[in-house]
Amino acid sequence: MALLPPRPHRFDVYIAAGGLLCGVLVWAIGLYTTPGRDVPGAWTLVPLAVMSPLELLRRTRPQAAVALGTLALVADQFTKGNLVTIVMYTDLMYAAALYGTPAAARRLPVTTGLVTVAATIGFVVWWRTPEALLIGFAVGVVSFGPAATGALVRYHRDAAEAARLRAEQTALLAEVDRTQAVTAERARMARELHDMIANHLSAIAIHSTAALSLDDPRTSREALGVIRENSVEGLSEMRRLIGILRDSSGDLEPVAAPTLDGLGSLVEGARTNGLDVTLHTEHTALPAPVELAAYRIVQESLTNALKHAGPGRVTVSLAQRDGSLTVTVTSPYGDQGGPRAPGSGAGLVGMRERTALLGGTFEAGPESTPDGKIWAVRATLPTTEGDPA
Repeated sequence: MALLPPRPHRFDVYIAAGGLLCGVLVWAIGLYTTPGRDVPGAWTLVPLAVMSPLELLRRTRPQAAVALGTLALVADQFTKGNLVTIVMYTDLMYAAALYGTPAAARRLPVTTGLVTVAATIGFVVWWRTPEALLIGFAVGVVSFGPAATGALVRYHRDAAEAARLRAEQTALLAEVDRTQAVTAERARMARELHDMIANHLSAIAIHSTAALSLDDPRTSREALGVIRENSVEGLSEMRRLIGILRDSSGDLEPVAAPTLDGLGSLVEGARTNGLDVTLHTEHTALPAPVELAAYRIVQESLTNALKHAGPGRVTVSLAQRDGSLTVTVTSPYGDQGGPRAPGSGAGLVGMRERTALLGGTFEAGPESTPDGKIWAVRATLPTTEGDPA
């Protein structure tokens, strides 16, 4: 199936029709550009009849239109000349620079400029009179002027389009950065909230179950004491976190990030909740992000042990060597008839994320030892300067 030519723009149809009517009107009143020619005036209508339909191609086929228009303009010079034919040719030259290919837009001003210079020099040499300069000026007005104007308008149009695209890309990148920042902040808040509150709620769930299942006033009273202590501490931490989130002015003092110096209190709290925990640490001063990550990993591991571990000893070990800190938490692993408190798996995800943010490695799972099966959590955190944080 043959491809149909592109439909001309409505404005181009108006130009073609208006140009033809104006050209006929100029011919009818006998207005010519070179009236001294000894040829019938009706011959000026032939180039006009060729030039007018070419206006329909000024956007869709600009290079072909200006090439055919040049032939029509040359033919017009052998007649008495019609001013409208010349004006329409200047429009074709302008449109060729504006709507043509980028290469054509670059070539047309150069080509027409050279033609203008050559015509000026040629007529000056031929006529040897100052009036010959007018011929070069006329050639420049008809060819170089429209081509240069079209190229200039095209340059500014392309620059404006490029600026618009850059603005859209900048806005898109800003939106992507904002979305990523919000997602990262939400993930960080989820980790902090889980690590701060989950330990207390797990202890509450376990001891409340014990208080309900055992008909022993002393055991129930001890369980209620642990429940109250964990409730107060969890509520206090929750209030501090909510206060910081609601404070948009930044007037509130930020809560100090926990460090490895607080591991003793953390382990002591786990013992209060019923875990048999031992702690071994071998480390020096560490970067704050590393200490925070290690503390949270130990905290979440103890919470998981409280919910899932069988009877036996839980071991927490921190060892610093070769530019890294290795955190190991082991607990008895076996069939306990289900967890003593519900879990969602978010704790393991949070520990893995904290380790990945520092560029370390993390693994967790059951292992077999001479003393039986255990659940082991191991995280290796880089401690050298320049590690990702």
